[in-house]
Amino acid sequence: MTPLIHPWVKSSYSSQDGGNCVEWSPAHAGAHGIVPVRDSKDPNGPALRFEPAAWSAFVAGVQTGDFPA
Repeated sequence: MTPLIHPWVKSSYSSQDGGNCVEWSPAHAGAHGIVPVRDSKDPNGPALRFEPAAWSAFVAGVQTGDFPA
């Protein structure tokens, strides 16, 4: 993966109590065409990489409840 120099942003879908925290880097996605996603509780851990269309499809599925808890 291209070294990430852009800031990470906590997803608006992450809980505010410290659990289920997902971060992504929209600036990196815009600059490189790859959407990096990571667990904010492990910022030095691995980041998953998604093509923009795949990430958009996943987010749409979350919004419509396709992935029950």
